[in-house]
Amino acid sequence: MAEFLLEILSEDIPARMQVQAADDMKRLVTEHLTGVGLTFGSAVAHSTPRRLVLVIDGLPEKSPDRSEERKGPKVGAPDGAIQGFLKSAGLSSIDQAEVRETDKGATYFAVRAVPGAPTAEVLAQAVVTAIDTLPWPKSMRWSSGTRRWVRPLAGILAILDGQPLSLDSNDLPIAGNSTVGHRFLGPESFNVTGFADYERKLSEHHVLLDREKRKWRIQGDARHLAETRGLVVVPDENLLEEVVGLVEWPVVFMGRIDDDFMDLPPEVRRTTMRANQKYFTLEDANGKPAPYFLIVANMETADKGAAIVAGNERVLRARLSDARFFWDQDRKTKLADQRPKLAKIAFHAKLGTVLERVERLEKLAVEIAKYVPRAEATMAVEAAALCKSDLVSGMVGEFPELQGLMGRYYALGEGAPEHVANAIRDHYKPLGPNDVCPTEPVSVVLALAEKIDTLVGFFAIGELPTGSKDPFALRRAALGVIRLIVENQLRIKLTELFGQAFFLYPPPADASVWHFPAHKLLPFFADRLKVVLKERGVRHDLVDAVFALGGEDDLVRLLARVQALQDFLATPDGANLLAAYKRAANILKIEEKRDSVSYEDAPDAALLSLDEEHALAAALADAGARVEPLIAAEDFQGAMAIYAELRPVVDAFFDGVTVNAEQADIRVNRLRLLSRIPGTLNKIADFSRIA
Repeated sequence: MAEFLLEILSEDIPARMQVQAADDMKRLVTEHLTGVGLTFGSAVAHSTPRRLVLVIDGLPEKSPDRSEERKGPKVGAPDGAIQGFLKSAGLSSIDQAEVRETDKGATYFAVRAVPGAPTAEVLAQAVVTAIDTLPWPKSMRWSSGTRRWVRPLAGILAILDGQPLSLDSNDLPIAGNSTVGHRFLGPESFNVTGFADYERKLSEHHVLLDREKRKWRIQGDARHLAETRGLVVVPDENLLEEVVGLVEWPVVFMGRIDDDFMDLPPEVRRTTMRANQKYFTLEDANGKPAPYFLIVANMETADKGAAIVAGNERVLRARLSDARFFWDQDRKTKLADQRPKLAKIAFHAKLGTVLERVERLEKLAVEIAKYVPRAEATMAVEAAALCKSDLVSGMVGEFPELQGLMGRYYALGEGAPEHVANAIRDHYKPLGPNDVCPTEPVSVVLALAEKIDTLVGFFAIGELPTGSKDPFALRRAALGVIRLIVENQLRIKLTELFGQAFFLYPPPADASVWHFPAHKLLPFFADRLKVVLKERGVRHDLVDAVFALGGEDDLVRLLARVQALQDFLATPDGANLLAAYKRAANILKIEEKRDSVSYEDAPDAALLSLDEEHALAAALADAGARVEPLIAAEDFQGAMAIYAELRPVVDAFFDGVTVNAEQADIRVNRLRLLSRIPGTLNKIADFSRIA
């Protein structure tokens, strides 16, 4: 069994594209191999800023012999179709084709034996195909060639079982068994015989091939450097993933931040360092920002990084000076005075300006505050009036990711109440499943207003998410509303709130495209709720069963119903009663379809003759009467306990009663009695929706 090693060397590949590109290359090459029946033991991909690497182990000497078949036209098809089939299949006569019976009649098939090919030949084709079809998000042409790649190609290393592999492509670099190391620390070329030799020599030439090893080195060296000053590194997984894709030989250095900049908001310093320079932030043991930062260089130097640190400190000083300028300038204008500028920013062409949106949020906040305990409407309105003003600030113009956060700082500086300032900061939250959900009442009010206004507006103009496309992040907004309501246990009638938000929008000139979207929004929320509950181990069909009753838009009450239903169905009584429900529903469906009538009417007590009939009728009536007040009191667990009492009575009915009796009136009466089972159980959920 042989080993194949492929390295594609190029100019620096963007960090965000490296891992996916390596995986795509592995997928494309291995799919080609398996397509011709060539098996292998393992395939592993690697990536660095300058190279994509693939190693495949356990390859045979050649691909197996196989047969290929091509389906042709039906027997008796027009001559043109026959001739086209012969030409495409490489046959000289239709007599060379097989005739097989298919569901469409006798059909021609062309079958030919394909001898196995040497593995080297198959790999050469696979590599060229992979290079040609690798799906880069962006690619480029260079020099006078026509080939496209993410960056100019510099070389190809391709060896099979220690021998160079020839690639049949005129416009690719000549493949061989040599490569180069680090651009500056090990630029000389060297030959390799296999993957182990390749990885070892790369390391000797200052290239760490394994991405995880580069990550571990960065984390370990960063932690060690921080500990020398009694500091800790602020975790930043996204930055770490990016930096790993920027260096082949990571070397961590520590720089110092001028004391003059330590009075800037820590988020401003961190964003400046992170976004512009890819620096890591440090804190002391108490979580207080430290006047130091970490640089991950791609270079070892004789002066132990002194020049690198000095240069980066100088650059950071200039960056932070810009940030200080924005900070000082922004505070010269109050947020309320910035507000008129929002009239020049479009929220959406069909939904008006950001200023008009702020005016809607003020009014909507008043309505939502009624549902949020301890929320002061005046504070919510004050926060809504100022929540978007930082969008026109210099700092947010430079760093859009600081919107909301800078509004909080500016509001506090102007003497606004802390709850108002926090609501300005938090009104975009939660931004995702791992983001903190606001709990302060004013923050909750404004966060709900922001998301509901977005959802209602875009649904009203028909801008709904489709497939994987959600340009206005409506799914995220709905998930945010769900979290805000559920985690804060808010008793909100969503349909009423949607209506209030809708009527705050002035209808557009073309009112024919303007519709109250509640009938689409509630199912949309149901789908999002399934996502949330799936993470908690709740089945989606239980959510469907509760939503199917209609009129349930109180998420807290809905979740209580779902939880009670799930707990009930997990018991033997619940599982058996569900089976009885399905049995009753199936009988009714069959008989109603056959008779073309409905058996929903109440049964006639005078026609109940058997003890099992009397027992079931009495039990259903008693359960219905006892369940109603429990459901009204939202004691769904108690309602389910009453339903559990029905199980033995229902079982006895099916064991002792023939529903389709010979006497017509008895049969009809028993079917009507049977319909009482779904009628009673469906008061808490539509059991027919349960799988």
